[in-house]
Amino acid sequence: MINTFAGNLGHFAVILAFVSAIVAAYSYYQYTIAPELEKANWKRFSRAVFYIHSLASITIAFSLFEIIYNHRFEYFYAYSHSSKALPVHYMISSFWEGQEGAFILWIFWNVVLGLILIHTNKFWEGPVMVVFALVQAFLVSMILGVVIGDLKIGSSPFILLRDAMSAPIFQINPDFVPEDGTGLNPLLQNIWMVIHPPTLFLGYASTLVPFAFLMGGLATKKYSEWVRPALPWAIFSAMILGMGIIMGAYWAYVTLNFGGYWNWDPVENAVYVPWLIMIAAIHTMITFKKSSTALKSSIVLVIASFILVLYATFLVRSGVLGDSSVHSFTDLGLSGQLLIYMLFFLFVAVFLAAKNWKHIPTSEKEASVYSREFWIFIGATTLSLMAFQVILPTSIPVWNAIVESFGGISNMAPPADQVGFYTKFQLWFAVALALLTAVGQFFWWNKIDGKVLREALVIPYVISVILSAVIIVWGKVYDLSYIIVVLAATFTIVANATILTKLLKKSTFKLAGGSLAHIGLGLILIGVMFSSGYSEIISYNMSGLTYSNSWEDELNKEHVLLWINKPTQIKEFTAIYRGRQKKVKGVPGYVNVNLLKSTDNTNEYVALDEITGRGRTYHQKGDTVTVILEENDYFQIDYFKDDVFQFSLNPMSQFNSSMGLISSPDSRRFVNRDLYTFVSAINDYEDPEWREDEFFEVAPGETFYIADFVTTFEGGEVLTSLDGIDLKEGDVAVKAKLVVMDYDQEKRLEPIFIIRGNQVGRIPSVDNELGVKVELENILPESNKFSFKVNRYQKDYVVLKAIVKPQINILWIGTIIMLIGFTVAIYRRYDEFSKMRDKGLE
Repeated sequence: MINTFAGNLGHFAVILAFVSAIVAAYSYYQYTIAPELEKANWKRFSRAVFYIHSLASITIAFSLFEIIYNHRFEYFYAYSHSSKALPVHYMISSFWEGQEGAFILWIFWNVVLGLILIHTNKFWEGPVMVVFALVQAFLVSMILGVVIGDLKIGSSPFILLRDAMSAPIFQINPDFVPEDGTGLNPLLQNIWMVIHPPTLFLGYASTLVPFAFLMGGLATKKYSEWVRPALPWAIFSAMILGMGIIMGAYWAYVTLNFGGYWNWDPVENAVYVPWLIMIAAIHTMITFKKSSTALKSSIVLVIASFILVLYATFLVRSGVLGDSSVHSFTDLGLSGQLLIYMLFFLFVAVFLAAKNWKHIPTSEKEASVYSREFWIFIGATTLSLMAFQVILPTSIPVWNAIVESFGGISNMAPPADQVGFYTKFQLWFAVALALLTAVGQFFWWNKIDGKVLREALVIPYVISVILSAVIIVWGKVYDLSYIIVVLAATFTIVANATILTKLLKKSTFKLAGGSLAHIGLGLILIGVMFSSGYSEIISYNMSGLTYSNSWEDELNKEHVLLWINKPTQIKEFTAIYRGRQKKVKGVPGYVNVNLLKSTDNTNEYVALDEITGRGRTYHQKGDTVTVILEENDYFQIDYFKDDVFQFSLNPMSQFNSSMGLISSPDSRRFVNRDLYTFVSAINDYEDPEWREDEFFEVAPGETFYIADFVTTFEGGEVLTSLDGIDLKEGDVAVKAKLVVMDYDQEKRLEPIFIIRGNQVGRIPSVDNELGVKVELENILPESNKFSFKVNRYQKDYVVLKAIVKPQINILWIGTIIMLIGFTVAIYRRYDEFSKMRDKGLE
């Protein structure tokens, strides 16, 4: 019997959340415009309704996770995104793998932020929460799943499988429930996919906060007062969005096998662009607080950042990028709703801004070239141009769809080499930003003219040139554009470090957020330049073999074939492939597959021998063990230098029926570089192509060759018992002992010959790594020889790509320092806001 309680509860919670969001928007509007005597009642009612909305939203999330966690595959969402093989942390990933789950995550974060704002902003609660409640109503509508005639409003995550699929089995048995789900996308089976999406969606949700303050300010004629409470949230939003981008880049680096961390994929761009605009908005908002200029610029940029988040959602989830991005979702029929969602808030924002534009304060003072306002304006303009250069080509599929919807034909196509196209522009924008942040900091902290500026910059400039020369010579940076990158990045690091030192001497660390963030930017530039510009492939094919006719020549040249146990030179290392492994629950590291035998149960194996590690025994022979994601194979590659073992890497691969071979890299991290490796092809011994049988007659103690392997027949042994077979009186069982040498590895093959009356049975011995199956065909007592039948298939191998990524740790260190800078800035701005709020001046 199908259990529909969780689904019904979820459906009810969705409807309640939608209705309560609309009611909350109306009641908060009434609270905002109500006379002073009525405000208290409207406030209590509004809060109560939003609390109901919050409870309903949390119930939605709880209901969906209950369905996933308890493997309720009668529900389409659980069947499509989860399976019994997944550990709990990957069940969490499967929660937001689908569009509906992602929207629920977004709804949840908005609830959290809304509750915080309710209890931290007395004056702004009404107008801000009107915007929040309206946004929540739109978001919840995305998961309503209501169909009225031909009109579909949202896609419900609580729909039953039988209602989503028209398979014949449901006509026979409407209560049919599949034994298992289709599972989680293999590329999402990574710990970073547990934390990256929630972080990114918190970043998405947080862009609403400064937007809501702005809308509240425009609606209540508080044209400038909104900046102070909005600024800490804008910095928080930029920090969280930046953290989400960094996590996504790191996930790509450790999970995908394109050899990097940023591919300028349209989905990556869709997040990068609003982040750039939010950074620009922060700088103009800070400028306004300092000098009462750039308020109108701040308004435009805050509106743009939020609308670009909605536009990013439309790009990713409407299906419009289906042919140009590997990350985009398919269209669930929500594209129209997403478009209405975006256009509604765009219209409201533009209307309120235009209506009040002439009333918005502006400074008549002309900005001098030697003023901080001028340099902030140039920086914000540069950030906006960076965003514009990325979003325009990214939107080409949208333009094509618009033209075709009106019956036209558009042949515009996104850049074929997207990495080269975007990088050649963004690189120089980044250089300009580095120089601006270096010079701009001196204007920010000092009243300065041209002469004083030149004097202030002399020491940082000299130090930067000296350090740059050292980096250029040491790193062998000979490309002119990269030399300029090094000079600009080093200059911003040194200049901002100079300001940071002065601030620390004055014990004003909370003012150091900007300097730290800009130092992080300089380090990121250097890290990106080295790790991408001087990335070196070291796995060149020296054998002359063509691994795959379907590969381009370049791919055949840039991969090395590793036969199992055969030493192969890779640059300064000797690499040896040692076989496939699995992850076993409770056992550190990996366990060789030769120690495991699969059962009929998911992820359940039997230990064929002791499983040891780190000086202790974890399982005895015969124990039942749990393998983590049994479809994953980890390929142990040992690296030697001058015949001395250095380290092992374990890149992962699995064969997926719909996606082909899925590979994730493994890297050895050194202080100054990463050795980044991944598997591009593997031997399929699940369905081997056997060769013709070969026969050998061998006496005990003799040596012969199986393929190229030196094989010694040690002799036979009469068995009195045999695992899995009940030997009866009169039965004869003989085990032959063969020792096969594969380079430095000794393999034992022990085929068994059984005689029962006039019948003969044979149990072959198979070694998948050697690609050998041996049967004891007969025993020849008259010649004291044993007859063996040998069959062979392809010996185990991997085709590996290895890349050296120099100085990549500088990139990661830079991102951490930048995030620390954001954190310090948030603390400072919120501290300022709190003090003003306590004085009743919020």
